[in-house]
Amino acid sequence: MKKFAIGLAIISSALLSAQSIENISAKNIKGENVALKNFNNEKPLVMSFWATWCLPCMEELNVVNEKLEEWKKEKDFDFVAVSTDDPRTVAKVKTVVKGKGWEFDQVLLDSSQSIKRQLNVNNVPTTLVYYKNKLVYSHVGYVPGDEVALFEEIKKLQ
Repeated sequence: MKKFAIGLAIISSALLSAQSIENISAKNIKGENVALKNFNNEKPLVMSFWATWCLPCMEELNVVNEKLEEWKKEKDFDFVAVSTDDPRTVAKVKTVVKGKGWEFDQVLLDSSQSIKRQLNVNNVPTTLVYYKNKLVYSHVGYVPGDEVALFEEIKKLQ
C-alpha cells in the first residue's frame, strides 16, 4: 500500500509540474525570446494553441481578435496565441497573423512542439487559462459560442 501511495504521489507531482508555465519560453514572430513567467501572474493568461492548417483554430482566433479590445476594457488579461506549426509550415505563421490583422499580446512559435508537450496539449485548437501560475481552465476544439464561455471563465478570475 505504501509503494502505491508513493507511486501515486510521484505521478500526481509529474502531472502538476507538466502543467506549470514557470520554465517555458519560446520565440515570438519577431524572433524575440519570451518567457511565460514574465507575464503578470496577478491577471489571467490565456494561451490558445493553433496551427495555420487548422480551420477551427483560424475561426476561433478571428472571433477572439474581433472581441479582444472590448473584452480587455472589461477585464485585464493577457492573450497569447501559440502556433504549433512544424518546421515545414512555421514560415506561414507571420504572414497569416499579419494578413488576419491579429493583435494578440504575443504570438509564439512552438515548431518543436515542446510547449505543447510540456502542457499536455494533444490537439488544436486548445485554449488554456492560467491564473497565478496555475491552470484554471482548459478547452479543446472550437464551435461558435466557445469564445463566450472563455470570456465568462476569465471574468470569474481576480
